[in-house]
Amino acid sequence: MTFTFLGAYDPDYPRNAVIRKGLRQLGVSPRECRADRAWKFWVRYPVLLLRLMKPAAAADRRGAPARGPRCLFVPEFGQKDVPLARFWATLTARKVIFDPLAARYETKVVDWRRLPSDSPVAWWNFQIDRAAFAGADLVLADTAAHKAYYCETYGLDPAKVEVLPLGFDDDIFRPPAEGGAGASAAIPAGRAPGRPFEVLFTGSFLPLHGTEVIIEAARIVAGCDPGIRFTFIGSGRTHAAARRAAEAAGLTNVVFAGRRPPDELPASLAAADICLGIFGRTEKAWRVVPHKLVQALGAGKPVITARTPAAEEFFTHRRHLLFCDEPLAESLAAAVLELKADAALRERIARDGCALVRERFSPRATAARLMEIVEKHFGESGHPERREGRT
Repeated sequence: MTFTFLGAYDPDYPRNAVIRKGLRQLGVSPRECRADRAWKFWVRYPVLLLRLMKPAAAADRRGAPARGPRCLFVPEFGQKDVPLARFWATLTARKVIFDPLAARYETKVVDWRRLPSDSPVAWWNFQIDRAAFAGADLVLADTAAHKAYYCETYGLDPAKVEVLPLGFDDDIFRPPAEGGAGASAAIPAGRAPGRPFEVLFTGSFLPLHGTEVIIEAARIVAGCDPGIRFTFIGSGRTHAAARRAAEAAGLTNVVFAGRRPPDELPASLAAADICLGIFGRTEKAWRVVPHKLVQALGAGKPVITARTPAAEEFFTHRRHLLFCDEPLAESLAAAVLELKADAALRERIARDGCALVRERFSPRATAARLMEIVEKHFGESGHPERREGRT
């Protein structure tokens, strides 16, 4: 079995980075054929084709091909690269796996509301999605809710779509007690005098994050316990609105820390008492489980997030994390106050949530699930661990 990651993808984006790391851990070295994300498709297609042809020529010189299916893997947001993958797959008897993570129409029109749904540009984005889904032999979805959306919206055969949950890098996001990144910033058992109890939001301030809900919850909490601080790390579409709302309410328990380098995120998580998931009321919010949620759980932190069909696929309320129900702001405020008051509950859900994601969402577990899916759809894997178990 071979995997060639193809397209104008970001190699540091957690989704494909985790999959590639997991494949390497399982003894499958993925090849990469990548072009600059800033290049238009008419520029990157010739470049990618030339890069595809060089490994193919080298393989021909080596002789015997690798056992199992040969797969072209188009990572997240690569809709425009699927036609090239389809073309090359047809010439070389490969299979095309597309891992969209989100549809263009779903993001730009449904979630961001950047385009009217009946506009020509919205129609064009829908057609780009549909062509990409049609051109793939296998489509991956991060949740069952997302799979249902793809099938219902684009008319996909459910048998063509498989669920591969988001993973996280378990070498980076680890409980401080295990020596993970950020261990030096771990919260001591005895809190330093005057140190606020910190509730942490990290993210790109997308509509699905629901930062307006968090600001309102901070206002409620301020009236009950001024020793709790809400820290926002990141920036994005709703950042300015969130900041204005906090200033208008005169909130002194809210801090906007701005963007920080990705390598500082583990230390920020380690220093927090509670981490927040998403609270948006958009359709997309109900279909996704964000990277930041599994990363925080992997770092051994208690997490609060909105109850959604996607989150309930993987996590149990009051066992792995706390869910919030409508009205979300009031529910979030109550959850924060409860966790601050109940250290045993904080420790228990942090421990059980961490154990769950380290077992099921690690790079190795994610890649193993991908290989099972590929074997199911395309036949013999040729995976060394599987062959050793056969007689």
